[in-house]
Amino acid sequence: MASTGVRPRGTAVTGSILRAARDLIEEHGLDSLTAEKVAARAAVGKTTVYRRWPNVWALVVDAFLEDVSALAPIREGDTVRESFRSSMRSLARAYRGPTGQLLRAVIGRAQVDPVLREEVRNRWVEPRRAVARELVRRGMDSGELRRDLDPDVLLDTLYGPVYHRLLVPYTEAGLSDEYVDRVVDQVFSGAQQPH
Repeated sequence: MASTGVRPRGTAVTGSILRAARDLIEEHGLDSLTAEKVAARAAVGKTTVYRRWPNVWALVVDAFLEDVSALAPIREGDTVRESFRSSMRSLARAYRGPTGQLLRAVIGRAQVDPVLREEVRNRWVEPRRAVARELVRRGMDSGELRRDLDPDVLLDTLYGPVYHRLLVPYTEAGLSDEYVDRVVDQVFSGAQQPH
């Protein structure tokens, strides 16, 4: 997608820059991303990019967060089990496309970049875990889930398989809705309060 030459104004600038970064990553890969290329695609000056983000990785994290937050919010259903099923299906759906490719690159880079690792932890992982942990606690309080559960272990058990399949390449490692349903059903069969 070529630049139109029309410079975005006001609040549209940030959105235009984030879209440009996502488009460039999808077209050319993360390693080729530069502030100059993003600025050219977004029809803004390079200094406009650097005023908002100190480096390209900070921009990438924001592009990922905007995308995945819109595509995969944690949803509350009638039960905790259905809340996780719905939320995890949305997440898997987002990870099956460009958002998953972007996250793979971010997590890979975060292994050698402590600043990026902190950004991912503080802006993506921990806020979502706090919401999900509260869902688990409500399920324990309502009697839907066993009271002796460790919420963090339950979350790791639910989401670990998704991230394993996203990050470890092996045959038949898709993130289908059916796969998510099997994970949720197996985890909740051990986590639910017996009747």
